[in-house]
Amino acid sequence: MSSLLKRRRRRPELNLVALIDVLVMLIFFAFVTMQFKSAATLNITLPKVDTAGKNEFKGTVTISIDKDGTISFSTTPANNRTVTDAELIELLEKVKAVDRDIPVLIKADETTQLKKLAFVMDACRKTGLNKFSLQSR
Repeated sequence: MSSLLKRRRRRPELNLVALIDVLVMLIFFAFVTMQFKSAATLNITLPKVDTAGKNEFKGTVTISIDKDGTISFSTTPANNRTVTDAELIELLEKVKAVDRDIPVLIKADETTQLKKLAFVMDACRKTGLNKFSLQSR
């Protein structure tokens, strides 16, 4: 009996190396599958339109108008910049010189003044860019 008492139970061990390996793989998988969205410089809440259809846009020109009426112009998500009314017309003229049929997407906050939105749409028409659309949610 004394041999039974002398034999101690082994404490259970946790293999930390395997747990750390699994954790690193999960973090790596999360970074690989993560979708990075371009950070918008303007905080815009798009208006909801029930009859709008799909919001697919395959063009390269985007004009954003925030609730304060600030206009932002971009040809790619990376080069979004704030412009004045006169600069917008100049940029649209340059775009028309490159491609007259390029589609223009206008993103206006739902509380944007109609006057500012009408100015942007009119600027597109004046420069000859008639393929513009208004994005909604």
